[in-house]
Amino acid sequence: MRIFRTIWTTVNSVSLLCALLPALSAAGAPQMVTVTVAAKPSNTVAPRAAFGAALDGYEKGDVAKIYTPANIKAINTAGFGEISYRLRTELGVEAWHWNPQGTWSAGHSGYWTSDSKAGPPIGVCNGYRLPRRGSTYDQANKDGYSRIDDGDETTFWKSNPYLARPYASEDHPQWLVVILDRARPVDSLRILWGALYPRRYQVEYWDDPDNPDASGIDNTYSHSGVWRSFPKGVVTGAAGGDVRLMLAGHPISCRFVRIRMEDSAGGSGVAGDPRDRLGFSVRELSVGCANRDGKFQDWVRHARDSARQTVIYASSTDPWHRGVDRDQNVEQPGFDTIYRSGLTRGLPVMVPVGLAYDTPENSVAEIRWLRARGYKISRVEMGEEPDGQYMTPEDYGALYVQWAAALHREDPSLILGGPCFQTVSEEVPAWPDAGAPSRSWTRRFLTYLRAHGAARELGFFSVECYPYDAMCVPPAPQLAALPKLLSDAMERWRRAGIPTDIPWFITEYGYSAYAGQPEVDLPGALLNAELVAYFVTHGGAGAYFYGCEPNTLIKELDQCNTWGNLSLFQSDDDRHIQSPFAAYYGAKLLTQEWSQPGAKSLELYPAICTVAGSRAPSPVTAYAARRPDGRWSLLLLNKDPKRSYRVQVGFQSSQRLSGPVTLLQYGPSQYRWHPADDHGYASPNRPPLRTIISANTGVTLPPYSLTVERGIVR
Repeated sequence: MRIFRTIWTTVNSVSLLCALLPALSAAGAPQMVTVTVAAKPSNTVAPRAAFGAALDGYEKGDVAKIYTPANIKAINTAGFGEISYRLRTELGVEAWHWNPQGTWSAGHSGYWTSDSKAGPPIGVCNGYRLPRRGSTYDQANKDGYSRIDDGDETTFWKSNPYLARPYASEDHPQWLVVILDRARPVDSLRILWGALYPRRYQVEYWDDPDNPDASGIDNTYSHSGVWRSFPKGVVTGAAGGDVRLMLAGHPISCRFVRIRMEDSAGGSGVAGDPRDRLGFSVRELSVGCANRDGKFQDWVRHARDSARQTVIYASSTDPWHRGVDRDQNVEQPGFDTIYRSGLTRGLPVMVPVGLAYDTPENSVAEIRWLRARGYKISRVEMGEEPDGQYMTPEDYGALYVQWAAALHREDPSLILGGPCFQTVSEEVPAWPDAGAPSRSWTRRFLTYLRAHGAARELGFFSVECYPYDAMCVPPAPQLAALPKLLSDAMERWRRAGIPTDIPWFITEYGYSAYAGQPEVDLPGALLNAELVAYFVTHGGAGAYFYGCEPNTLIKELDQCNTWGNLSLFQSDDDRHIQSPFAAYYGAKLLTQEWSQPGAKSLELYPAICTVAGSRAPSPVTAYAARRPDGRWSLLLLNKDPKRSYRVQVGFQSSQRLSGPVTLLQYGPSQYRWHPADDHGYASPNRPPLRTIISANTGVTLPPYSLTVERGIVR
C-alpha cells in the first residue's frame, strides 16, 4: 500500500488511457492494440484475500437448499479465497439474533444478547423486527412500516439510546423527514410526543427551486437546495404532550418536512431499563394546513402498511424488541453452517457485527462465541450500509467508537473496519447542519473518529460496488466507463482522508443491485473481472464476489423485459445446479489462471493500451501480474461487442515473453446467452479454450472476451 500511495498519480493517468470506449467499432479486420506493461509494480496482494466471495441471508428454507455437498463442491471450484459474511438483518431494520439462544434484558422483551457459550450447532438464525421503528422503508424486504404514522397512538417510534449520554460521549440530535405525496401547502403540524420529548426542536422544509419534481429523500442532499426553518418552526422550552404547532402565517408549498430534535427531557417517569429513558419518541405525526373553516387538513396518510402510509425516515431506531417479533421469512446461515460447510476451506472469515440495530454486548458475545468455537476471524465489519440507512456520519461514528471499545476490550487483536458504503458511484453526501458544515459523509466520519481519539480503530476501509442500476440499456458503454468510475471513487476516498496505509476492501460486488441479462451474459463476466483487477492493481486489498449460490432467473425492472441474477450457477427453484453462468468461468480465469492458486502474494503491474493509428481510447484493457512461480500473467479484456483486436504485449523494462505461452480465451465461441424470460439459457456453454502458442505470436481477442496470456519473461 505504500507503493500505491507514492506512484498513484502517474499510474492512474496512464491507466485511464485504456478505460474509455469510443463509439463502438464496426465489424471488420482486427485492429492492432499494443499493450505495454509498466516497469514497476503498483501493488502486491494476498490472493486469498484479494479474490473473495460474499455470503448473505436468504428467504425461509433456502439455507438448507443451498448448503448441500454438491453445491459447496461446485462453488469451491470457482477458486475464491476468504469469505465475507453479509448481514441482511442490518438492511431490514432488524436486530440480529446470531445465536437463537440468549437472554433478554427483561422477561421476553427488551435488549437481546445472544449466548456466548459454545452450545448446539447454529444452522440458521433470524432477525427480529423492531416495534419502535421510525422509517417506512428499508433496504431488504420492505415489508415493515413506520410507527410514526401508523394511525395507532399506542405505538411509537423511539431513537437509539446509544446515541445519548452516558453511552455516547455527547447527546446526538435526531431527525424525522416526512415526504408528502406531492408539494402541499403547509402551515401547521400536529405531533403527539411519547414519553421522551425534546426541549428544543426545529421544523423545516426543503427549498430547492431547481428541482421542483424532487420526490425522494436522496433529493434533499442536492447542493442546489437547503433546509429552511418555517417562520414559526423553532421551538424552545417545549413540554411534550399533544402539540398543535402553527408554523407560518401563510401556507408554504413543500413536499419534504424535517423535524430536528435536541436536548431530550428524558423519561424520568419511565420505569425499567435505563435505555428506555434515553433519546426521543413520537407516537403520531400529522403535517398539514388550516382549511377555509379553520380545521386542520392532514396531508399525512396513516396506515400500518408501508405501501399506504406517507413515507417517513428516521435518523435512528431503538433496538428494543420482543420474542414475538421474530422474522421467520428471512434467515441468515448460522456461523456453524458457514464454517463447517467447506466453503471457508480453513481460511478466516470477515464477520459482521450488528451496529445500527444492535447492542455492544451482543457483538462482544458473538466474538467470544466464535473464539470459543475455534473459528478464525480475518476482520470485523462494523454494520452495513449506513448511507443506505441515511445515518449521519456522527451517529455512525458514535456507535463505531462504542462498539470498537467494547470489542477491543474483549479481544485487542481484532481488526475492525467499515463503514461499508452501498455505492462507489458518487460521494456519499451528508446534510450540512450546524456544527458540521461539510457535505462529505466520509470526511465527517473520519473527523468524528479523530475528535474522539479513535482514528486508529479504523483498521480497514470497506464499500460495496454495484455500479449500474440501468439494466435496460446496452452494456458496452457501461463496461467502457467502469475503470474511470473506479478511479474517480478511489480518488474521492483519498481526498476525503481515508488512510492509504490500511487495507481497502470491496466487501461485495456485482454488476447491479437489480436483476438483468448482463449479469448472466458475457458483460457480467467482463465487469466482474475488470472491477477486481482494476481495484487491486490500483491499491485495493481485495474484493468479494456476491452471488456464489446457485439461483434462478428473476425479473425486477418494469422498464424492459430483462431477466438475470447475481450468481455463478443457474438452478431450479430448489437450488439444484443446472449449468454455469458466464460469471463462473470468468471467476476461474481470474482466481486460477491470472492469479496463482495457493500463492501467498501476487505482484501487480498497470499496463498501457494503444490502438494502432488511433488516438481514441482503447476498447481493450490489460492487467499484468507476476506470480510467485516466476511466470507473468496478463488479463486482456475486449469490451467491444462487435470487433476483434490483435494484441502485441511488451514491457517497459525491455523484456518480452519468452518460450511457450499458455493462452486461455473465453468469449462468444464458448458462451452465448439466449434470453427466454425465466427459461433463458446459454448455448454453447463451454469452459475457456486453452492453447499453447509461441511467445512471438500475436493474440487475437474476440468481441466481448476475456483472455489470459501467461509465460516466462526475459
